[in-house]
Amino acid sequence: MDSPVKDVAPVAAAADPRGVPVRDGGTGRRLGPVALVVTSGLSVQFGAAVAVLLMPRAGALGVVTLRLVLAAAVLLVVCRPRVRGYGRADWGTIVAFGTAMAGMNVLIYQSSSRIPLGAAVTLEVLGPLILSVVASRRWTNLLWAGLALVGVVLLGGGGFDRLDPLGAAFALGAGGMWAAYIVFGARTGRRFPQADGLALAMAFGALLSLPLGLAEAGDRLLVPSTLALGLAVALMSSVLPYTLELLALRRMPAPTFAILMSLEPAIAALAGFLVLSQALSAADALAIALVIGASIGAVRTTRAKP
Repeated sequence: MDSPVKDVAPVAAAADPRGVPVRDGGTGRRLGPVALVVTSGLSVQFGAAVAVLLMPRAGALGVVTLRLVLAAAVLLVVCRPRVRGYGRADWGTIVAFGTAMAGMNVLIYQSSSRIPLGAAVTLEVLGPLILSVVASRRWTNLLWAGLALVGVVLLGGGGFDRLDPLGAAFALGAGGMWAAYIVFGARTGRRFPQADGLALAMAFGALLSLPLGLAEAGDRLLVPSTLALGLAVALMSSVLPYTLELLALRRMPAPTFAILMSLEPAIAALAGFLVLSQALSAADALAIALVIGASIGAVRTTRAKP
């Protein structure tokens, strides 16, 4: 089995099973990897807003099922991935990647139904931050991860002790799955051309979530308006961001990508301020500045050392 450090090495291009390099599509060339990550974060936050409207209709598990099943359907139709010519290790990567996606979504939705979304995302991002420290061989990444962690804690408002313990546990579990998503996302980008691996992994994750969603929501998942909202969530929270993140993982080291994931709570806070008129305190503004500064520092360090 490949080591975790090897799994998070920078990837310049995907390769098909015959070893022929397959370069990124036009989107990956036009947008830099940082722009891909930021665009992904923005898409996820707007998708989360739509998901809030959907939860009363389908429940947390029902929303996850709609999100993954509809996203898998879109990706399978668009990508039309081939299923022959891959080895056992390739399919093992797909299973692990799909399991990480399903687990990450199920756990964070269960968490956000018990504790505020901002606190849930703040706890969840600890997974990528820890990954960036463990996987990186550079002391500078430890510095940037530590700076981002300070910002994340500030953004949490220091009120984690007042959170529902089960909700906090779900968020931390989602963070672990998020770290696994980064590791196996990088490996999938190397083993499968274009977004074929993402489509196959999404389909596997959808199969895992389907029994849970049916048990909670049943035929409510088939209501046309619920399906329409579910499709919007799938496109904004899964299809677009996961595709952009897969492209980004092909063009930057995964430890740097993991540090950039600390932008998620900051994006959520800014979205709340701009869209929902939720006030930002001075501590919130400082936290966002620390997270953004840490992310910029991590990217500049990566560019300075090829």
